[in-house]
Amino acid sequence: MGPWLAVLNLHAGPRPVDPAMVREALDRAGVQADLAIPGSVAETRSLIEEEAKIGRTHFALVGGDGTVNLAANALVPLGMDPPPVIGVLPAGTGCDLLRTFGLPQDIVGAARHLATEDTYDIDVVTLEGEWGTRYFVNVAQTGAGAAAAMTAPLMNRRLGAIRYPIAFGVRLPRFPKAQVRIVTERRSHESPALAVIVANAQFFAGGWNVAPKATLIDGVVDIQVIDTTKTRAASLVPKVIKGTHLADAAVRRFSAAEFSIETDPPWPVEADGDYVGNTPLRGRVVPAALRLKI
Repeated sequence: MGPWLAVLNLHAGPRPVDPAMVREALDRAGVQADLAIPGSVAETRSLIEEEAKIGRTHFALVGGDGTVNLAANALVPLGMDPPPVIGVLPAGTGCDLLRTFGLPQDIVGAARHLATEDTYDIDVVTLEGEWGTRYFVNVAQTGAGAAAAMTAPLMNRRLGAIRYPIAFGVRLPRFPKAQVRIVTERRSHESPALAVIVANAQFFAGGWNVAPKATLIDGVVDIQVIDTTKTRAASLVPKVIKGTHLADAAVRRFSAAEFSIETDPPWPVEADGDYVGNTPLRGRVVPAALRLKI
């Protein structure tokens, strides 16, 4: 393989990452890498696309789940064969994708993994709506959780992972419940709800075990419909954090490779922490679209 392209997202995490520290971690791990520091989201996506088109196959992402999402949206549409390899050097607020695989949550430890040969072929999920087409790797939501994900980035980044639960508490009281209709290749479901979670991996929001039965290598997503009162929603949060909420009567869970979600009224939609638009939406799993360095 050629050298890695290490892409440093200066806007990830509670404070900027020192490029010299990243360079040192890569050198100590014996990883051959070119370090790039784009100035914006648009520059980052353009850089990854251009490097892939000229033959780069290995991308080390210095950031969190949002940085992984950015790379997925740059790489997956290219249809590379074999799929590109991504590694994560965690510097973001959440870095929840790594938790599913039990990988180190620090740059030095994660850099050592880049020097090995092991990878997982992981699924990516396509979402389509009025916004166009977006891909996500970790978790997407619509409803109260998505509203919180819209508000959290507006808070001081030094708050780190606690921005999301604070934002959830702010948005929940006035957020409208909706009548939700979900259609998959095997079933349909319709009920009132407060939130719908579509999980490709297990964790989000800085360690919440939202989908303990999800895996990125099975060709399906884990869909959860949360139908509860706003008062009781707050008491459900500790269960979601621990991953014990699936047994709660407020949660309906099923899996699907293809799905559509309609809500009345329309709800916001977030993917890997980024607001993408509003319902309705359609989604499908793209099996083994990326190779994750483990």
